[in-house]
Amino acid sequence: MAKKIKTSKRDIILEEAAKLFKERGYSGTSMRDLAEKVGMEAPSMYNHIRSKDEILEIICFHIANTYVSQLSKIESSEDSFIDKLKALIRLHIRMIIEDGAAVSVTNNDWKFLPDDKLKEFKDIRRGYEKRFAAIIEQGMAAGEFHDVNVSVALFTILSAVRWVELWYRPNRGVSAKALEETITTILLNGLVK
Repeated sequence: MAKKIKTSKRDIILEEAAKLFKERGYSGTSMRDLAEKVGMEAPSMYNHIRSKDEILEIICFHIANTYVSQLSKIESSEDSFIDKLKALIRLHIRMIIEDGAAVSVTNNDWKFLPDDKLKEFKDIRRGYEKRFAAIIEQGMAAGEFHDVNVSVALFTILSAVRWVELWYRPNRGVSAKALEETITTILLNGLVK
């Protein structure tokens, strides 16, 4: 995994905000807390960012748009539906490993977005889930997947990969690659031989 290059004070603020929001929750973090974390005076922060709401918006929409753009690439590939589903599972795991704090904030604190942004975010999220479900449905129609309830399959997969953020640590003796392979195997094949 490549380390992110911090190119600006704004990027540092966003990265540290995601960590604090994950640790304390959006509502439990103040701009003063964030200013202290990045080594600035609170009023100076406003030279780089307008508000805590803007920080949440930037984090949530960056992660949501990353998922959507990667989904578009996966959908347009000539891969089998099994390989498309594997790619989606790997995408979620990679995002958690590479940008876990921001993914956690997006998964847990999106509900604090201002009303106009909340509606937009929910629309993006629903659209993503609908397109993800379509891959499962198409895989069933093509005979690649068992005929199961699509909603149950979709939310089982999404729930499984979202929980990775709560327990995965690189020092647990599981590499990112092994994590992806194991979760993909369990979700697509189960444990039974």
